Amino acid sequence: MKKQLFYWLTVFSLTTSVVSFGQSSLGIMRHNHLGIHVKDIPTSAAFYRDVLGLKPIPVPENLKLTRAWFDIGDGQQIHLLDGRTEQITHDRNGTHYALFVEDINKSEAFLKAKNLPYHRQVRFDGVVQLYFSDPDGYLFELNEGKKSTRGF
Repeated sequence: MKKQLFYWLTVFSLTTSVVSFGQSSLGIMRHNHLGIHVKDIPTSAAFYRDVLGLKPIPVPENLKLTRAWFDIGDGQQIHLLDGRTEQITHDRNGTHYALFVEDINKSEAFLKAKNLPYHRQVRFDGVVQLYFSDPDGYLFELNEGKKSTRGF
């Protein structure tokens, strides 16, 4: 009888906590945007537009001097935020932004043509990866989209 009472009290407690909060998790549906603190909006905006090839998104008039927004596809965005004063240093084993590209060899040729320093490596499963930094030191990783990347 005590075990049964304990069981029902536990079930009641869990049920009422879900009901009282309305859900059992945060309810995240997908990624919206990534905010990146940059030193100089025009310099960084030019990089994200001209090197990464991202499409600028209109910024509200009152934020134009301190923000630049970019569409990275599928409703996801990168927001550049003005005011960074400290140097950013990342390495490929730490914080980085990973993006798929159509053709890794063409991407590498593009980086070479722009005289941008990069690191090329072949991952353990044979996927070629390219790493390079933006003007603020944020590190980007490129992977070819047609290769299998499950689990990454």
